[in-house]
Amino acid sequence: MMTHKMWNRLHTLYHKVVSGVASSSDHHHHHHHQPQGATKRSTEAIAIKLKGRWFHPNVSGLEAEVLLKERGIEGSFLARPSKSNPGDFTLSVRRNGEVTHIKIQNMGDFYDLYGGEKFATLAELVQFYMENQGQLREKNGEVIELKFPLNCADPTTERWFHGHLSGREAEKLILEKGKNGSFLVRESQSKPGDYVLSVRTDDKVTHVMIRCVDNKYDVGGGRKFDTLSELVEHYRRNPMVEQSGTVVPLKMPFNATRINARGIDSRVRELSRRRQTSFDPSLQKEHQGPTMGKAGFWEEFESLQQQECKQLYSRKEGQKPENRNKNRYKNILPFDHTRVILRDTDPGIPGSDYINANLISSEEDVGIEAKTYIATQGCLPSTSADFWWMVWQENTRVIVMTTKEVERGKNKCGRYWPEEGSCKEYGRITVRNILESSNNDYILREFLLSVKDDLPERKIFHYHFTVLIVKLTYSVQSKWFDHSVLEWYRQRHNINLFTWPSSTI
Repeated sequence: MMTHKMWNRLHTLYHKVVSGVASSSDHHHHHHHQPQGATKRSTEAIAIKLKGRWFHPNVSGLEAEVLLKERGIEGSFLARPSKSNPGDFTLSVRRNGEVTHIKIQNMGDFYDLYGGEKFATLAELVQFYMENQGQLREKNGEVIELKFPLNCADPTTERWFHGHLSGREAEKLILEKGKNGSFLVRESQSKPGDYVLSVRTDDKVTHVMIRCVDNKYDVGGGRKFDTLSELVEHYRRNPMVEQSGTVVPLKMPFNATRINARGIDSRVRELSRRRQTSFDPSLQKEHQGPTMGKAGFWEEFESLQQQECKQLYSRKEGQKPENRNKNRYKNILPFDHTRVILRDTDPGIPGSDYINANLISSEEDVGIEAKTYIATQGCLPSTSADFWWMVWQENTRVIVMTTKEVERGKNKCGRYWPEEGSCKEYGRITVRNILESSNNDYILREFLLSVKDDLPERKIFHYHFTVLIVKLTYSVQSKWFDHSVLEWYRQRHNINLFTWPSSTI
């Protein structure tokens, strides 16, 4: 059974994901930390952990307090430029119902909290105190905990903005998947609050610093722009020239496909908005863009199709003859190394341990409290028993369904649950539907699961979301694109159902 405490933890997890919370006094508190042996952390490790953009370049102390109190929870924090000491920074942390402000000294070569441990970057400093709870203390010994980064809104919704991406990661991406002229914009790791334009030129990557001063953007002198978009569009039309004389053309945006959950609405608007005109540097002229909505979604679909043949992970189990009929789509198969393997099945039946489902572990929870999820296809009538056995085996307590049973006349998911007030057997599992309730966003069903071994029943919460289909549906009049935005999201991630094992709640 899911306890009230477990439900509260799920509710908190939801807000961490959707709101980006990573949660008082009006003055800076005095503090000290307990030194620990010098710790070196790779840029890659930091990039994995700190996907949230906790640096707020244009926030004052009072604004930070409002943000943390309205959007944060206990242990939420953000970093911001110091108003009293330009060049330094401040950590603002919500604790005990108040907001504590901690000064960070910028010595040029390193960052520290006015003595003690030194860090090459602000990201490393934050990383250290997040991973080493108890090291940051006030003078009276009281611990200051950095638990949940409070994300800052992206400075632009443009798809070429990649947020928290290191220079090394940018180079790898553009050299492996881009072309000469490909470019992206990312946050500067060495100078928080500034940005970097990374461009592939002559099979190497040039990094151009973009300064942000008084909410104006420039590339080190010269013209200033109100937005990153204006700056990028200007240099697409008027390419920069390096001191060596090499032209740095911005021909093709290298678009990001990873976004924060709370930014999904902005991404949908960006993908579907009409582009009146676009500039083609190779032709040196403007031309009319494609019809509304088609370009962005079409590019995302095309990218997925191109990656399919480049897949680095094997999917041989789903291709076996005995398992083919268990896949809703022949090209959407689970990866072998993370697939859910059904246990306690008949070894004499080939493929009895197979289900089209993968385990997913969050990169951002490494070293804290590991959370594991399962992504699986919409059930087929022949796979419902396997689905419920997986739910029981993995001790899942929450199921999130993001599809209708039928959409546009096509079967998307077989009904794998009984009507309210009734029960039904699915192989070894008996499912009883004890309650259904509806609102504008989803249908909530409560199931009781039992097996024939007389083990205690388990309560399962089943969230059948419909709001995305209703509110975000957007179709394009073309031969192939008749999908809703939700279907785009599902196909982009090869997901129709999410399940949460109880160990994650």
